[in-house]
Amino acid sequence: METLNGIWHSLLGLGNAASAQAASLDTTHLIALAAALGSASGVRLYAVVFVCGMAGALGWIPLPAGLHILQHPAMLAASGFMLFVEFFADKIPIVDSLWDIVHSVIRVPAGAALAAGVFGADSATMAAAAGLLGGALAATSFATKASTRAAVNTSPEPFSNIAVSLSEDGMVLGALWLAIHHPIAFGITLVITLALSARLLVVLIKYLLAVVRRWLGGDGLTAAPAQ
Repeated sequence: METLNGIWHSLLGLGNAASAQAASLDTTHLIALAAALGSASGVRLYAVVFVCGMAGALGWIPLPAGLHILQHPAMLAASGFMLFVEFFADKIPIVDSLWDIVHSVIRVPAGAALAAGVFGADSATMAAAAGLLGGALAATSFATKASTRAAVNTSPEPFSNIAVSLSEDGMVLGALWLAIHHPIAFGITLVITLALSARLLVVLIKYLLAVVRRWLGGDGLTAAPAQ
């Protein structure tokens, strides 16, 4: 019993420490949070909404006024349910790409809205700028994720899908944590990630085009008949 009490008090101490640190968020932290919400939404929208809302509801992070809706019980229930569905759908070959297609019209505007919400109640100008940043980052991360999963689905085994999906789960949670606790480090990491994503997109698009040409018999269709 004493051990359990010790663990409980340790968890409470961690929660209180997180609350104290989050309460001192300055402009740098808010900009990093907006960028993290945008980029992470392109990969795991429902995880972003649920984790941020739950952190706000538990008092770990004093969410900006524009994001208070995330900690409403109805929003937590909806985002939690969708997170549960997405967690499994994203790990099934082909289903993951179909899930991405369905959410191609949701993740980018949602990422822009979440980023804008960081400043929405304080400054219309900053909210607009954050919305543009969040939308652009969400589009970039979504394009990279969708292209990566499409390339992974060319492999018949399911284990690579699970491994990549779990890696994405970890990266999203890591990005949110880093933006809150170490915004400068997050900014550097984000710049590096964007550069790598741009290069990866070029490689993946070339690969997928080559796969499509093989499936369609492109080489045979374009070759001139022998005389």
